[in-house]
Amino acid sequence: MEPHHGLHTIGELAKRTGLPVKTIRFYADAGIVPPTGRSPAGYRLYDAEATARLDLVRTLRDLGIDLATIGRVLAHEADLGQVAAAHADALDAQIRLLRLRRAVLRTVAHRDPTERDISLMNKLARLSAEERQHIIDDYHDAVFGGLDMDDEFVARIRSIGPDLPDEPTAEQVDAWVELAELVSDPAYRERVREMALGQARARAEGVYRQPPQEVAELVSGRAGAALNAGLDPASPAGQAVVAEVMPALAQAHGRADTPDRWAELADEFAAYTDARVERYYQLMGIINGWPPFEARVPAWEWFIAALRAGARS
Repeated sequence: MEPHHGLHTIGELAKRTGLPVKTIRFYADAGIVPPTGRSPAGYRLYDAEATARLDLVRTLRDLGIDLATIGRVLAHEADLGQVAAAHADALDAQIRLLRLRRAVLRTVAHRDPTERDISLMNKLARLSAEERQHIIDDYHDAVFGGLDMDDEFVARIRSIGPDLPDEPTAEQVDAWVELAELVSDPAYRERVREMALGQARARAEGVYRQPPQEVAELVSGRAGAALNAGLDPASPAGQAVVAEVMPALAQAHGRADTPDRWAELADEFAAYTDARVERYYQLMGIINGWPPFEARVPAWEWFIAALRAGARS
């Protein structure tokens, strides 16, 4: 029924749009969708343009855009395309956050965490990529700051950051939580700082050098095989492994292959061998989705023990 020459009462408009009369009245009072006119009895009347305007308002509200912004769009004070783009960006951020929350909940569902664990997981998972990187940068500043280090080495270390996916697995959430706790641990920071100080001193004394990659792989390969075979580092078979790789090490370091040198090398290698540092890179790999790598610290610890046993004999 359209008794008002194409105009609709608020009740008729409610039936056409499916919106409650109360909502339409609120939009009218707010100036968002004002009535086209009023009937002789004072009832609000709306024409086809007002109906279309109301449909647009409902659509934008369904998309989560606030009334103030909608009002600016309808008053041609804001560009609808720009508003939609900005809102889409905001939704993207919300979606990422919801995915992270889901990942945290799935992690909680598959373990028995304490209240502190749950709070920490939620806090760390909600951080932005920039905030996550800031945690790692702060750690690097603490351990490398103010030292005369190998610039290429430090740049390579700093270039590795946590790139937590928008939809991480439970394992990646666990890894990020563990990594954040690790780099915040004062004892761990102090240990890595000691390593950095050792390198800085070696550079200042002109004795800093890293063994070539092939030599390092030779040592870890031979020592790892011995470890897996259950060889005692002090046994004749264990000492044979040391004797096999020492010529390459002596040449790489430019020093004699003597028992005294074995003891020096053991101390040098021990200064830069720590399972927690290796764990740091394993966690980075899990977070970033890199292929896992075999732990080498146990092999180097075996080799260090073998060097010391040989130096004492």
